[in-house]
Amino acid sequence: MGYDRTIAVFSPDGRLFQVEYAKEAVKRGTTCLGITFKDGVLLATIKPTASLMVSETVEKIFQIDDHVGAVASGLLADARVLVNQARVRAQVHKITYEEAIDIWSLARVIGDRMQISTLYAGLRPFGVSLLIGGVDKTGLHLIESDPSGMLYEWNAYAIGRGGVIANKILKQKWKVGMSEKEAIELAYDVITKTEKERKESAVDIAIIRKEEKKFRKLSAEEIKKILK
Repeated sequence: MGYDRTIAVFSPDGRLFQVEYAKEAVKRGTTCLGITFKDGVLLATIKPTASLMVSETVEKIFQIDDHVGAVASGLLADARVLVNQARVRAQVHKITYEEAIDIWSLARVIGDRMQISTLYAGLRPFGVSLLIGGVDKTGLHLIESDPSGMLYEWNAYAIGRGGVIANKILKQKWKVGMSEKEAIELAYDVITKTEKERKESAVDIAIIRKEEKKFRKLSAEEIKKILK
């Protein structure tokens, strides 16, 4: 029991239970995914739906800078705090060096902050995972940051409650050099197979294209038109 109650004590078999519990919180979130394609990076998730809720006010895909965004699964309040810190760091970098921050440097800012919460008594780990997608001078990047603060780069990856099924589909269907249309169709296919909601209007998709280096969310009409 003592190993469960504090983040600062390892169990005899080398586990930090609070970090593992935080990872379970991520699995309770809606399915989120990222896909790299020939000309950019795609981030996608399902919009929260409730009869009286204004779903547009619940942000799950965040713009961090012009060329980078993130999608979060787990505790969205935790995600908001991490994203706000990343936004500040991105702007400080731009002012200091007169150039946009690279994706790995930004991911390390988020990962380092998450890792600090695994060290000190009185803190809890962040109960969220982020998929950070963007384009910089080194190319396309899709980086996962988990509650331990560990960073992994992927060609395509999914997190959340449908992550296991989603990653099986991505493993089968993702291919090198796929087009933007194919990436959007794959994202829609994954989300509709892992979530109950199957309407195009319920899918939230953001694109960062290599040429423009501009984060942009697709409207429901654009998604519907592409999926026809």
